[in-house]
Amino acid sequence: MQKKYFYIVPKYIYQYKNWTNFTWREADINAIFGEVRHLQGKVIGQLNSIGFKTKEEATLSTLTLDVIKSSEIEGEKLDYQQVRSSIARRLGINIAGIVPANRNVDGIVEMMLDATQNYQQPLTDKRLFGWHSALFPTGHSGMHKIEVGTYRTGEMQIVAGAMGKEKVYYEAVPANKVSEEMEAFMNWFNNLSGNLDPVLKAAIAHFWFIIIHPFDDGNGRMARAISDLMLARADNTSERYYSMSSQILIERKQYYAILQKVQHSDGDITEWIEWFLHCLKQSLLTTEITLQKILRKTEFWEIHENTRFNDRQRLLLNKLFDGFDGKLKSSKWAKIAKCSPDTALRDIKDLMEKGILRHEKNGGRSTSYEIEDF
Repeated sequence: MQKKYFYIVPKYIYQYKNWTNFTWREADINAIFGEVRHLQGKVIGQLNSIGFKTKEEATLSTLTLDVIKSSEIEGEKLDYQQVRSSIARRLGINIAGIVPANRNVDGIVEMMLDATQNYQQPLTDKRLFGWHSALFPTGHSGMHKIEVGTYRTGEMQIVAGAMGKEKVYYEAVPANKVSEEMEAFMNWFNNLSGNLDPVLKAAIAHFWFIIIHPFDDGNGRMARAISDLMLARADNTSERYYSMSSQILIERKQYYAILQKVQHSDGDITEWIEWFLHCLKQSLLTTEITLQKILRKTEFWEIHENTRFNDRQRLLLNKLFDGFDGKLKSSKWAKIAKCSPDTALRDIKDLMEKGILRHEKNGGRSTSYEIEDF
């Protein structure tokens, strides 16, 4: 009787022998990789041609967005002013209207700034544990107590679905293998002798870290911080001018879908790298538009350096330049500035008399306002 042999195909990429010997098809990524590198050079050139204050504003805006959007990907919404104030304080940037931030915001900001400002420093267990402790200062994720500042000791499953109908989307590397896998990851990450382009290394590092899933929680945010660290090395500057997390949030469904698909591959991660580069390209294109907005805002405040404004007017004008949600009406002014409708109208009329605000051309039945051309 002839014996039958069955070969069980591994379910996840890490179950293959030498699973971290990742491969990719150069021909499939060459074009988009070239576009990304060209755009990086172009935007850095634009950034270097502007003044110190404008560059400072660009960095502050980008880092604020990156922190907010990275948390939003995980379903956590942070207060914009708290994040911006926390970053400004740590970078020594003087801005109006600084507000106190809670421990949660400060912790996330500390992690992101350590990644981007100290990008030349190696990744170590101690550094990652510090990031994790900063992310979860209370030792809890929501209502759940978690292991903080150390690699997980329990098994990890990514589960979704209604109670009783849950579906397991991913089972991470076994807990007893995490330390060993992380040592291999950090040795590779910190190796400066290889000839792998740091942009590609950022893509691989993100995927590799997510596959290991070394912590009880916060793995997505930490993976994105690790990517940002390596992208800062690629740009050779701590001045951040594009936000990958903002673009990932826009493409969140595709982000999770591509991770889910490639986690089952046998080591070929072409599709992940290709997606990562397309996402990076879009974030760079968005940055070009953002830089123009920042330049316009900086130019406005330089022109009106000696113009008298009250705090409410400064607040609302900055909001208009940063990207106002909806139309500016006197009722909205009163609500944001926390003043009476009469005070709001006086503020607006004063700015109109100074030639700064005008009635919106297509305002419709109710009166709305916009910044006058300057």
